[in-house]
Amino acid sequence: MSLQATVRLRARDLDLAVSVADGQTLAVTGPNGAGKSSLLAVVAGLLVPDTGRAALDGRVLFDLDAAGRGPWVPAHDRGVVLLAQDPLLFPHLSVLENVAFGPRSRGAGRRRARAVAGQWLEAVGAAPLAHRRPAALSGGQAQRVAVARALAADPQLLLLDEPFASLDSTAAPALRELLRRVLAGRMAVVVTHDPADVEALADAEVRLEHGRVAAAS
Repeated sequence: MSLQATVRLRARDLDLAVSVADGQTLAVTGPNGAGKSSLLAVVAGLLVPDTGRAALDGRVLFDLDAAGRGPWVPAHDRGVVLLAQDPLLFPHLSVLENVAFGPRSRGAGRRRARAVAGQWLEAVGAAPLAHRRPAALSGGQAQRVAVARALAADPQLLLLDEPFASLDSTAAPALRELLRRVLAGRMAVVVTHDPADVEALADAEVRLEHGRVAAAS
């Protein structure tokens, strides 16, 4: 399994190519405005580039010619999950039902979806929160639940856009250690400004500047 993506988007001065190998976590770094979040949005299917191509495990996600024509797989059918800075939990659902949403959307029955949700809440250390509503959670707790919800959807590719940006300095290290554990052997792309994230989570790194790949390691 792998991801290969080439993206050109004139409105955001984005023109780059990236690849992620099976089981690899790629860190995408660079200054604000370099195109990091735009890259994730294109791969997730939330932003349409002018032209480019992306394939996940050999399956074409989009292949747009110079006129912007070609196949485009919608976001919900890509096998890609984007975890944003804001946990974006459904306020009217319990923690358990929030995490069960992914399996339910993939066709799992209510009982099976809840069982999967319970397993992931246990994995992220949030099982005691199962019956709370999002409004009753701290920032760190909410982000743990968001991680569980993302993984419960069983994505082929997990995209994380500065997952610690909204957390205080006491909550971030614990969540970083959690992600280090759950991302092991899983294909993921992490956008970050923090060298500690790169050190703890990434197998490879690309640095973007002005919408281009400036360095790769």
